[in-house]
Amino acid sequence: MLKRIKHRLRNYFLTGLLVVVPIGITIFILKFVIGKLDEMLAVLPPPLHPQTYIPFHVPGLSLVIMFLIVMIVGIVTRNILGRKLVQIGEKIVDKIPILRSIYLLAKQLMETIFSQDKASFKQVVMVEYPRKGLYSLGFVTGIARGEVQENTSQKVLNVFIPTSPNPTSGYLIMIPEEDLITLDMDVEAAFKLILSGGVVTSEKQAKEILGGK
Repeated sequence: MLKRIKHRLRNYFLTGLLVVVPIGITIFILKFVIGKLDEMLAVLPPPLHPQTYIPFHVPGLSLVIMFLIVMIVGIVTRNILGRKLVQIGEKIVDKIPILRSIYLLAKQLMETIFSQDKASFKQVVMVEYPRKGLYSLGFVTGIARGEVQENTSQKVLNVFIPTSPNPTSGYLIMIPEEDLITLDMDVEAAFKLILSGGVVTSEKQAKEILGGK
């Protein structure tokens, strides 16, 4: 009887953690982002600062303003004049060595993330890396082109190997297609595996951890 109660209490506690911890992390990140945006608004002169015209503090006002700014920039950029201005700005940035590299990297990263190409960053593979006998999960990001492909006799693919538990960092490897092991696992399941350090691979396993059926 006592053992059964302990088992139930453990399950309740773990279930609570799975609910509370993600919510807490989400709130923490949002609070951090909003705080940074508020700091950015603080540098505006009083005539341009929203709080000058609002007699009370509005939490998240900076987030709303940033959203509106992004929307306005998007609307302007979609027309011919906006595209011309962006092209002129990019030509100016292109002449500044260090700034050019940072801008191009950020632009390419955003274009990759929001790409409509369904083949981009969608295929999960297993790679014998970092040495023979050890395997890592990776994501095919494209076909190697140019000099890389010209200097190999096989079709080479670009594969991003993310680190665990932080998948935003990782390694780019170029590997022959025949050396890849293609998995049926989708990207979301692969990220769950990486983020959890291999503990949670699916919803079914999450339930098993909690002692459910």
